[in-house]
Amino acid sequence: MLKVSFDVTAMRALSLTAFTGVSVMLTACGAGTGTAQYTLDANGNLTTASATTKLANGTVQTASLTTSPLTPGAGGTSTGTATGTTTTTPGTSTTTGSTTTTGTTGTTGTTGTTGTTSITPGWGSTTSGSTTGQTGTFTMTFSEEFAGTTLDATKWNDKIWYETSNATKNYAVSNGSLKIWPQRDASGKFFNRTIDTDGKYYQTYGFFEIEAKLPIGKGTWPAFWLFNHIGTRRPEIDVMEAYAGGGPNSGWSDANFHPTAYAATIWIDAGQLGGTKTMVTSDLSAAFHKYALKWEAGVQTFYFDGKPVFSKAVTMPDPMYLMLDLWYGSASGQPDNTTPTGIANSYEVNYVRAWKL
Repeated sequence: MLKVSFDVTAMRALSLTAFTGVSVMLTACGAGTGTAQYTLDANGNLTTASATTKLANGTVQTASLTTSPLTPGAGGTSTGTATGTTTTTPGTSTTTGSTTTTGTTGTTGTTGTTGTTSITPGWGSTTSGSTTGQTGTFTMTFSEEFAGTTLDATKWNDKIWYETSNATKNYAVSNGSLKIWPQRDASGKFFNRTIDTDGKYYQTYGFFEIEAKLPIGKGTWPAFWLFNHIGTRRPEIDVMEAYAGGGPNSGWSDANFHPTAYAATIWIDAGQLGGTKTMVTSDLSAAFHKYALKWEAGVQTFYFDGKPVFSKAVTMPDPMYLMLDLWYGSASGQPDNTTPTGIANSYEVNYVRAWKL
């Protein structure tokens, strides 16, 4: 679904031909974030248009359109051809296509007008083949691209439900990503930071994915999981947990406390394990990787960079919310003076996306 906004002044001069032409442009570009520019002649007819948009899956699309307008006041039709180009980054695949459309012109003459149409991604839009490693049609239900400069409080909390938010700021949204880093608070202690959708977004079943780069150092314990607190029950699916502080003898990290493995785990309830597996990898702090879960009624399948790495037949019927966090402890041990602090050592997340299957 596209959400389109028009400048009111430009809209007064926009004939049906122009409106139809711009609609073709947006259709050619698909749902995403970007702009479409159009130019009208003195008669209110669309003469040229172009658009560029970045889709939720990272694909950049461009399209252009030209028309042959009719004489003012004559009525009738005007035809135009929209040619779209899709460029996938990173990669080398480029596809082109064209669409011919016919729209009815208006009869009111106006001065020439140039306008800009804003395109924003719509939740509930249907995307085909956009989930990493998947085929078919999925309905997007949640998309966070971290395109702004602050954490969106309509989607996210910055604490877990049983804690108060630590006043020391150790997270930021900047340059297209969420960053959470190790930091000491006013008392001099390292503290946990949780970013979640508790009370704001829940889902039962679907495909869930993040793209992230992990921090290093003793004690660091970054994670992406689905969770809920329902009375005394605690259903949980850990899509990714890493323990860089474990050291080379732990199987979790190298001698420099860089994460070289992560785990995926299913908890049917607190203390009731449904399944777990550790994936040995390259240094997860050196580059971004995609961590994903396909959660179906009777089976959960975990993906790393689009490839299935673990599957377990477990029934998990409860709705759950999304959690991103940087905690300390467990297999990672406790942080100390060797643990790098500050934004340069962030658990960095480029996006969080969810679809209904």
